[in-house]
Amino acid sequence: DPVPPLQVIRPEPCGVCGSRIRFGKTAIKCCQCQLLLHTKCREQCPSLCTPRPQHHAWPQEGVLADFAPSTPPLVPTLVVQCVTEVEKRGLTETGLYRVPGAEQLVREWKQKLLRAGGALPALGTVTDIHVVCGVLKDFLRGLKEPLGKGTAPPLTLLPGAATDIPDDAASDTALRHVVSKLPPANRDTLAFLMLHLLRVSHSPDCKMDVLNLSRVFGPTLVGYSSANPTPDAIMEDTPRQCKVVARLLSLPPSFWRGFVETEQENLVPV
Repeated sequence: DPVPPLQVIRPEPCGVCGSRIRFGKTAIKCCQCQLLLHTKCREQCPSLCTPRPQHHAWPQEGVLADFAPSTPPLVPTLVVQCVTEVEKRGLTETGLYRVPGAEQLVREWKQKLLRAGGALPALGTVTDIHVVCGVLKDFLRGLKEPLGKGTAPPLTLLPGAATDIPDDAASDTALRHVVSKLPPANRDTLAFLMLHLLRVSHSPDCKMDVLNLSRVFGPTLVGYSSANPTPDAIMEDTPRQCKVVARLLSLPPSFWRGFVETEQENLVPV
């Protein structure tokens, strides 16, 4: 009893022929036993199956690793699916990530995706692409720690370590070192997002250059210097957050691809 075709997030073996279904390819999964197979192998699929336990829902909040898959790249399915949908039909939208989606729809879809766990419903039915952007931002904001936490120092404490170094080459080296020390799931997801945001910044229709994107994503990705920042601390941290994200986006795409393209076929969706 197959469900409608879905997109493979990471390479997995076909349950019929045994060869891998490559990243981004269309596949079919049985809604009873969760058997995954190539669409071309559907006719050879056995007619009887044994139901498996339902996939456990994701937590309502947690650190990024709680949502990540077990094999690299360690990018949560929710992040991959949102990014894929945005790149499919959002790169002609002005103000992508700056224009808010309807709050109620963002909350509803985020809850729907969290309840689904790894077996995500298709986002193609979400009419407004800004809602998909809102789900991604809200998911990242809802983490117990921002992506930039987990290092010593974390990204939020970088001004002396990397972002204020006058020499660009030395600054890049310091920044690469800090990124490489992030927890693997944080590092891979940050790399995946940086490649996505670079594509957004290169779209003339979006009118979202690196500065605009760094303003939007600074607080979410970098975080604040304390758990409960005062208004003064927020004002002091905000320029630093923007500067860190802008510096991250200035690193070459090849650096970021090194974390997420673990295999030639495991490419970031275009």
